[in-house]
Amino acid sequence: MNDRGNDSANAGLAYSGISAEIRQRAANVRLLVCDVDGVLTDGKIHFHSANAGDAPGESKSFSILDGFGVKLLQETGVSVALITGRRSDVVIRRAKEMNIVHVVQGAEDKKRAWSGLLNELKMSADASAYIGDDWPDLPVIRACGLGIAVANAPAVIRRQARYVTQASGGAGAVREVCELIMDAQGTLQPRFEAYF
Repeated sequence: MNDRGNDSANAGLAYSGISAEIRQRAANVRLLVCDVDGVLTDGKIHFHSANAGDAPGESKSFSILDGFGVKLLQETGVSVALITGRRSDVVIRRAKEMNIVHVVQGAEDKKRAWSGLLNELKMSADASAYIGDDWPDLPVIRACGLGIAVANAPAVIRRQARYVTQASGGAGAVREVCELIMDAQGTLQPRFEAYF
């Protein structure tokens, strides 16, 4: 017999250790922008040999936890976008699976790509959160409303971010951010209770 009971209030979902400033910034988020390599993946890229004359194949590993978190966040009305410096068909496929419409690949200047996305969506910088893992992400981390670094980002990036995840890139960091935003906006607990 399961003696855990039906008290979902003890589910441990609340992000109680988060500062009031971070909670307020998260409450304002209408758009979460994610880097891909090192954030939605563990940063490893696997190249596969191909038949003669064919380009080599490429694969990346994505976390199911992150995908479900993105789905939950989008269901609350918060948009999600991807900005990456590389180009890969794998990213397009994963974005489609997660119903992410806004994908910018080959972005050498991520701040410019992010600014263009904000203009397209008619959103202010304060309404955007960005999660990254390395130096090219730094300008957006510093400019957006809620700049986030993954736990295994270089120390200089973690020091510049307003929030550093407990999870590493490719291991639930994006899920953590999705839940943080939902908790701050009062949508996390109701979504969780729907599964009871």
